[in-house]
Amino acid sequence: MTEETQYTRKFRKELMAGLSSLVLLAVLARAGREMYGYEIAKAVKAEGEGGLIFKQGAIYPVLRSLNALGLLESRVEASAFGPPRRYYNITDEGRKALAEWQFAWRDMREFVDDALKAGITPGGTGHEYQPTA
Repeated sequence: MTEETQYTRKFRKELMAGLSSLVLLAVLARAGREMYGYEIAKAVKAEGEGGLIFKQGAIYPVLRSLNALGLLESRVEASAFGPPRRYYNITDEGRKALAEWQFAWRDMREFVDDALKAGITPGGTGHEYQPTA
């Protein structure tokens, strides 16, 4: 097996950056309730076992951006243990965006899957790439 290259790490990072808003909206929509940042991070990690996983700190700028766009609403509440917590909930506009983005993602995924059906593999050997853990 081969170690993951710097190019693959960069590709994964860019891919995750592009999908983070979609994933966060989906997690909050599925929860059906408001959640605070760390709670959202745990839910994302549970969803992403074996796949691309956010670094916890990377979630907060995306949450702030979605909030600024009106796709999420937030409120701050004092915490008995530690600093105040900011709770996020998806808005009606966020649900509309999620529906549109889900369609866009499925369309894009289908396009990429079709492009990859050509059988292009590393080294042209026909073997699947499997990085070491």
